[in-house]
Amino acid sequence: MFSFIRQNARWIAGGFLLTLFSSFGQTFFIGLSGEELRAKFDLTDGQFGLTYMVATLASALTLPWLGRTLDYMPGRRVILFVLPCLAAACLLIAYAPNVLVMVLALYMLRLFGQGMMTHTALTETGRWFAASRGRAISLVSPGVEAGTAILPVTFAVVAAMTGWQVAWVLSAATLLLVTLPAVSLLWAVDRQPTQAEASSKPARTARDWRVGEVLQDPLFYVMLACVLAPPFIGTTIFFHQDYLIELRGYSPLAFAGAFPILALTSVCFALVCGQLVDTFGASRLLPYFLLPLATASAVAGLLDAVWGIYIFMFLIGVSNGFTSTLLGALWPETYGVKYLGSIRAVIVSAMVFSTALGPGVTGALIDAGVALPDQLIWMSGWCLLACVTLGAVSPRLAARSAPSPS
Repeated sequence: MFSFIRQNARWIAGGFLLTLFSSFGQTFFIGLSGEELRAKFDLTDGQFGLTYMVATLASALTLPWLGRTLDYMPGRRVILFVLPCLAAACLLIAYAPNVLVMVLALYMLRLFGQGMMTHTALTETGRWFAASRGRAISLVSPGVEAGTAILPVTFAVVAAMTGWQVAWVLSAATLLLVTLPAVSLLWAVDRQPTQAEASSKPARTARDWRVGEVLQDPLFYVMLACVLAPPFIGTTIFFHQDYLIELRGYSPLAFAGAFPILALTSVCFALVCGQLVDTFGASRLLPYFLLPLATASAVAGLLDAVWGIYIFMFLIGVSNGFTSTLLGALWPETYGVKYLGSIRAVIVSAMVFSTALGPGVTGALIDAGVALPDQLIWMSGWCLLACVTLGAVSPRLAARSAPSPS
């Protein structure tokens, strides 16, 4: 692994930086200024949640169109407009004069942050690496966990010292003065397969499907219905964490103190999954990747004790680590790499849509008297049913990427 990192440091580091600073468009980071934004525009919790859902849905609808640019230009050129647009969004959210501009800022944060930053990193990594795709993605995707561990604390400290608006301005400056030049330099040269890779057995990569063919593939929708579970469930739980803390009588500090467990576990199991993907293939592991999330949902729904938080965070970390690496390798393995930008854009759009839908649907159910712990039991059942379904289709998916006999 160390030899692999040394040989490919520039491409992995560039992707890692993009996933790290995608945090500026992630729910956990935007939520740090939620109280200030509600107070500034005199919004209720429900009104702010509605504006956030509208902005997120709009970004999901835009992403399939914008994400396909990676099929026509290299990632080093795509980031030349993605990073400045994300920086502009950081400035807009800080100094929005009215609600409409705030919604525009949220839309841009979600589109260019959560959407295009991670989409660019994982699409380029999926293309550059074939025989070692699992390892490469397992090193790039933990940037999100690093952002979760580092950036909220940094933002809170800066905001306490200088104000929340200045903290957003410094976020924009970081993107323009650090991230953009660093990734441009690291990605200045496209990666070429090494001699050892070129002479090795054919990698698990399917023929190149066009996005129209993918949208006509019944197995695509089977997979999509299953892989939307992690973003839907994860966003739901963390969006409603205040509700869950109050319902169970937890200390907010106890809940917050479990986040490092999530981050560390995510990174460790991303690396484990990377090795498994390179050994067995993503499609063969697909039936098992939702088992940790099924268990985590059941734990959060059934266990009232404080120590249940730490079990839950550990299991969510296992789920996040496996999900990020496995899905990064699954799509090129199943549909090829030539049109990967367009294909991944559709998938990421659906995942962003699920992150908007989750808090809204579950919040309505809570208002209707269905407690979140009860809903989590049903979500656990969703995951188990998905495992059975994926077990049935996995052999057919594996056959698509099997090397042709010579």
